[in-house]
Amino acid sequence: MIAVLVLMAVGTGLGLYLGKYPKLIKLNDRLTSLAIYLLLFLLGISVGLNDKIMNNLDTIGVKALVITIGALAGSMVCALLVYKLFFKEGGSHEG
Repeated sequence: MIAVLVLMAVGTGLGLYLGKYPKLIKLNDRLTSLAIYLLLFLLGISVGLNDKIMNNLDTIGVKALVITIGALAGSMVCALLVYKLFFKEGGSHEG
């Protein structure tokens, strides 16, 4: 856990320094996307190799769907409340 925090702190420091160079920002964006795609691909391989997950995919899929729908509904309700409280004309927002 300490290693993760140290890496985040070093990355933040580098980000503050390198933020002045647009070409490096573009390169960082591309490398970040590539890393995410690679991690998703490797996760897919891990799931495909796990017999317990593959044999229970129907049950897991239904639970995942219910959780996803609940998370989406909750996010939409919270976003609506934030909009009405802070951004809608005539709300309590001062400006």
